[in-house]
Amino acid sequence: MTVREIQGFLREQYPGGKNWRKKKGFPLVYYIDTGETERAEIHWYEAHGIGKVELKIK
Repeated sequence: MTVREIQGFLREQYPGGKNWRKKKGFPLVYYIDTGETERAEIHWYEAHGIGKVELKIK
């Protein structure tokens, strides 16, 4: 789905957000049980005044 397709849903769920953008980040994830760290890929939608919503971890 593109941001244009999901924009109506986002505006309905989070009033006040107008210009939605799809973002991606690569944080380090620390596993407590094994003590290892690994890079993860995270996707989310963001609008000015709303912040990050609908996070998805890959």
